[in-house]
Amino acid sequence: MKTTLEIPDDVFRQSKAAAAMRGESLKDFVTESLRVRLAQGVSEEPAVSGWRRVFGQANPDEVAEVDAIVAEEFATIDPDAWR
Repeated sequence: MKTTLEIPDDVFRQSKAAAAMRGESLKDFVTESLRVRLAQGVSEEPAVSGWRRVFGQANPDEVAEVDAIVAEEFATIDPDAWR
């Protein structure tokens, strides 16, 4: 299957160099890297969502009020107004 990925330039260069040093194609290197990562399984840590994902984790008890305000504000946004 073919697909297009957007990879940061520095990661692409490092990957291409690592593949060349191993004597394999970039396709084979990336495929094996993905297999290794998938074999590690799903992280046991819960996924962080919302604004905490961007700005770091915080104690839920300490930010409950902020979470409520943010949720309330997001609820007022009209998605059609952003199109």
